[in-house]
Amino acid sequence: MADTYEADASSPSLPPMLLGTYTPKMDSKGRLALPAKFRAQLGQGLVMARGQERCVSLLPTEEFRRMAVRIQHTSMGDRSARDYLRVFLSGAVDQIPDKQGRILVPPMLRSYARLTGPVVVIGVGTRAEIWDQDSWSSYLESKEQGYADIADDVLPAVDC
Repeated sequence: MADTYEADASSPSLPPMLLGTYTPKMDSKGRLALPAKFRAQLGQGLVMARGQERCVSLLPTEEFRRMAVRIQHTSMGDRSARDYLRVFLSGAVDQIPDKQGRILVPPMLRSYARLTGPVVVIGVGTRAEIWDQDSWSSYLESKEQGYADIADDVLPAVDC
């Protein structure tokens, strides 16, 4: 469906680049097969955590640690950062996918993201997200016009 960016072997410090949209099946126990394109990037170990807008974030362990350290550096003097860190870390679970590339989404995170039916897994650069399929469709539809409208503000000017 979509590709995962393969980092140049001469640049081992580059974080993973997870891209695309996938619709794997999640069984009644909460097991989900990671998209094959993500397995090499997330397969050595990952952390699941509450994401924004009621999704589950999947982060390579190194990316999760980088984020947590960055937030902790500001948390002592910043109440918002402390609050965010508490919620973020208290809902985090580390996992290693099984031999079939499956992960178990814990009940607490399934409940948080309302994962009761079909799901969508999307690549968002250095992380992936698991969404309830209907929630993802609604979110995407609500952002379509804004996506075009804010492109000039978000994307840097490119000289040709």
